[in-house]
Amino acid sequence: MSENKYALCFPGQGSQTVGMGKEIYEAFHAAKDVFDEADDALNFHLKDLIFNGDEKELTLTKNSQPAIMTVSIAALRVLTDEMGANINPVCCAGHSLGEYTALAASEVLNFRDAVQLVHKRGLFMQEAVPEGKGAMAAMLGLDDDGVKKLCEDLAPNGEIQPANFNSPGQVVISGLSEFIDKAIENAKTYGAKKGVKLNVSAPFHSVYMKPAAEKLKSEFEKISWNTAKFDIIANVSAKPVKNPDEIRDCLYRQTFSPVLWSQSVAYMADTLGINNYFEIGAGEVLSGLIKRCKKGMNLFSGATPEKLEIIREELEKC
Repeated sequence: MSENKYALCFPGQGSQTVGMGKEIYEAFHAAKDVFDEADDALNFHLKDLIFNGDEKELTLTKNSQPAIMTVSIAALRVLTDEMGANINPVCCAGHSLGEYTALAASEVLNFRDAVQLVHKRGLFMQEAVPEGKGAMAAMLGLDDDGVKKLCEDLAPNGEIQPANFNSPGQVVISGLSEFIDKAIENAKTYGAKKGVKLNVSAPFHSVYMKPAAEKLKSEFEKISWNTAKFDIIANVSAKPVKNPDEIRDCLYRQTFSPVLWSQSVAYMADTLGINNYFEIGAGEVLSGLIKRCKKGMNLFSGATPEKLEIIREELEKC
């Protein structure tokens, strides 16, 4: 056994595509069971939406969140239950929604509770701000301090704020639409290459999500929480948490606070010495961000039979 340390990472919104997970659903009983459990827990045909649905409908927050989680957990179950992978990471991490998937992977929450919770989270986040009132934009080529200054100067009363510190030079801001438009117009003045409006329907990870956070907190009380099997790197602190009380507090604050992904990668790489990252689920978004955050890391991703076999082989080397 080598000293290669590894982390499991789970994607957030934006990774969804129609058809994701269909190959493993058709090939593995373990995956089929997860998709069927999600359908039963949500009382609607999530898998039909994922496999054959309309992309616009799948992208709706209330649908994309449980869909992305379901594909990730199905892929993880294939690895463990059918491919025989021995999963023992140093830690788990997820981007926004992905943090909830990490909790399911670390057995803090059972999958049924977790998928119901993120479905409600999507609904609460969508309901928090009237459609069209809020927006998000990526400030490209501007460092963290530059983004903070832009927000403070253009919105002194907090109408916009940093929402996702994704990688060096890619920070997403969130808030009221008119202020987001102003930030995009002035992005180059502050040294950004450009500002790009994101195709989202609400200002996630901003103060405008506090009503959603309060509703989530009530939902937290209705389900059982366990101590994490593996450390979770919390979005709000970029530090490990394991205790259910700490985890619930982090999830509550995460709803209206920035996702510290760059800082989380730095902590995993520099403090924990992790050099292998396995992105379990649809797409390669997090692998791309990790690559920009830290050079020389070993990155593996995917949720197809072929890619999961590669992940299994690489896990054996760790």
